[in-house]
Amino acid sequence: MQMEKPNTNTPPTPSVPSMPPSGSCQPNQGTLPDTCAPMVFPFVAMQEENPVRYSRMEALQTGTLFPGLDLPFKAAIQAKTKMANTALVELMALDFAIDELGLYLTTHAQDQEALQLYWSYIKLAKEGREKYQKMYGPLLQTDLTPEDGFAWLKDPWPWEEGGND
Repeated sequence: MQMEKPNTNTPPTPSVPSMPPSGSCQPNQGTLPDTCAPMVFPFVAMQEENPVRYSRMEALQTGTLFPGLDLPFKAAIQAKTKMANTALVELMALDFAIDELGLYLTTHAQDQEALQLYWSYIKLAKEGREKYQKMYGPLLQTDLTPEDGFAWLKDPWPWEEGGND
């Protein structure tokens, strides 16, 4: 019985992919999981005029005001971000929706419905912030008045007095 001689022309398969020599990868060359795989190709959904919108609270929990921009892991995010409907969370939701609408309006300046909603949210946020601050004190350092001095950190904190209610 004769034994076959091992093929010495084929290099052993490495357990960890080796890096190609510097400059050997060309643009658009290779496939995953190879070392010459192309970079990711991002996709950004185009938003139509007057898109469907989430409520402010759902937008804050989802991470977007627009359902058309939902990410595949939306359900996992929502499960981790359940928030009580408190005055402070409502202000956060309004601020989030204002930011999202502002970004949308940068590319859709003619969308009058979104523009009206943007201004109405700004008005609601301003009124809500004033009401909250009358009850619980300043939310930001910049909300202090000269009469307050620098007393925005006085005890009790808003959440200790029901400011999160």
